[in-house]
Amino acid sequence: MRKYFGTDGIRRIANTELTPELVYKVAKAGAYVLSKHTDHTPTILIGRDTRISGTLIESAMVSGFLSYGANVKLLGVLPTPAVAYLTRKLNADASVVISASHNTYEFNGIKYFSNKGMKIPDALEEEIEEVMESGKLDELRAVGDKVGVSEYALDLVDEYVYFFRKNFDDEIDKYNKEDFIVGLDTANGATSIVAEKVFKALGIKYKIINNNPDGININKNCGSTHLEGLKKFVVENNLSLGVAYDGDGDRCLAVDENGNEIDGDKLLAIISQSLRKKGKLSKDTIVATVMSNLGLNKYTRDNGLELIQTKVGDRYVLEEMLKDGFNLGGEQSGHVILLDYNPTGDRNINIINAYKNNLRGR
Repeated sequence: MRKYFGTDGIRRIANTELTPELVYKVAKAGAYVLSKHTDHTPTILIGRDTRISGTLIESAMVSGFLSYGANVKLLGVLPTPAVAYLTRKLNADASVVISASHNTYEFNGIKYFSNKGMKIPDALEEEIEEVMESGKLDELRAVGDKVGVSEYALDLVDEYVYFFRKNFDDEIDKYNKEDFIVGLDTANGATSIVAEKVFKALGIKYKIINNNPDGININKNCGSTHLEGLKKFVVENNLSLGVAYDGDGDRCLAVDENGNEIDGDKLLAIISQSLRKKGKLSKDTIVATVMSNLGLNKYTRDNGLELIQTKVGDRYVLEEMLKDGFNLGGEQSGHVILLDYNPTGDRNINIINAYKNNLRGR
């Protein structure tokens, strides 16, 4: 039974339950567990969302990592998929996202990613907890020139934007239409800045709301957990599509031009159609969780596709995908994984796929 980690990392009320002292221990133990087999000084990336407690938690994590002897690159406010991508791109030893996802601003959390840009499995989280409770932390102390150093690497957001241009620029250009406009709700969270950068880089017209974070308005009556505002915004502005992110930007829900909700199950169906037409849907299979509705079951059955269901949690979806070589999976809540591009849910990829499908149907 794990004491600290839950289904999606550690998530607690900041500075009362998730204290700097606890964070320091989690960082030191995590650095040890995730880099103990390396023969070099480990490098760990840290990204965060816009919560007021973000820099407090970040400072404690940096202290723990540096005390162990790891070097740190601070990415600033950046969505979870961007941190996962940059972990692989930079060959970092591990990374951390400081976020409580869709929760209100009082909460914050810690999610570890391996050097492959994937959420670490339950076994590694349990090992981190064992180190935290064992009294071994005092031994994990760097001295002299072995103490780690940290640096800001805020410009790495441009690497993430380039990832989209490299993969989608030419294809988006083929289907772009003057009257297609996307409504974006960034939940005053981690996608508040980067979403605009991506849509501008790809030449997709958009209108944006809830992109002025102040530390306490993340997810407040907005984003993927509160679609009412986006539905109204899309209809009133005659937009073609609306997309709502959660606080850390690793999932989204969408609305059509009439304000009707498009949940994760529907996104999986839309994307599977597109991939299958191109012959790119691996083994004609979708991986989802037991929370998926009967509609997705019926869709796959009627279209000759296989549906494999796991327990709840995108990490379990990903594990199943990796085990048997599938490339599309996700959850009804809006986590969707396109393994050909990134090993964690990436909302911008899904938006673009939905965008292209929508255009073709117009």
